[in-house]
Amino acid sequence: MSATRRKRWSQKVTQTSNALDLETGVFSKKDPRDIARSLKRSAERSHCRKRAPFASAMSMLTFYVNRAGKALSKQTRRRLERAKEELRSLYRKERTSPNRRRRRAA
Repeated sequence: MSATRRKRWSQKVTQTSNALDLETGVFSKKDPRDIARSLKRSAERSHCRKRAPFASAMSMLTFYVNRAGKALSKQTRRRLERAKEELRSLYRKERTSPNRRRRRAA
């Protein structure tokens, strides 16, 4: 798959996803808290999502970071990682350690 096609695919997912109707430019915002609030709002307003609002919002943010890959600057990646922390804070969730997750699955 060409780079252009991949870019269009991920852009289409973020624009037309049934999970969330994202605010335009949400991932371009400068303040991590604004990004988190926007994702929370989108997740709570959506009636198409298949998971809880927190999981849907976090999934979309993680999807964006993963799809951008190496194209993200360190500063942008740091801002989006802080947005994840803000999202956890807004939903009063603690970060699950990878070891804890593995034990549960076994």
